[in-house]
Amino acid sequence: MLIQPSKIALMLATEKDLRKELGSFSSIVCLKAIITGVEEALGEKAAAIAMIAAGRKRGKELAEALNLANAAAGMSLEEITNKLNEHLGKDGTRLCIVDQIIQEEDSYQVYTRETVCSAGEPQGSSRKCTYTLGVIQGFLEAFLGKRLRGTQIASVLRNSPHDVLEYKILA
Repeated sequence: MLIQPSKIALMLATEKDLRKELGSFSSIVCLKAIITGVEEALGEKAAAIAMIAAGRKRGKELAEALNLANAAAGMSLEEITNKLNEHLGKDGTRLCIVDQIIQEEDSYQVYTRETVCSAGEPQGSSRKCTYTLGVIQGFLEAFLGKRLRGTQIASVLRNSPHDVLEYKILA
């Protein structure tokens, strides 16, 4: 699939590219209001499905825009961690910081922190990183050329040093 240059620009935009004065970033407060509003309107499970699906679409498009779709054979997990941080971390969209990706026999565990989903939540909150989980899932699916099922297995909100996202290989 060929991505049009304007679509690549939108996906990799810097803050001066999307809006003349405000740039491309919005506040976490506004994003969290969208998430909680969708949860209120649709219910927690339906909202989680929608947020994961939206994230997967974003992650897949990012991998394609970076020409990393089906590139697993040519890159290490450390290189992919660096690419994710470059685009999702402090110098990118600031969705989260990816500290490490570990490959198990039939899954990948991604160690994240400072996720937008956990920001401002009280310790003990049941909040899950649905959108973040989806973005990384979509990216990994495109990169690996495999279908994955993502779940959050640890949370900074429940005494873990990381939000740990696990992706089991389906096909």
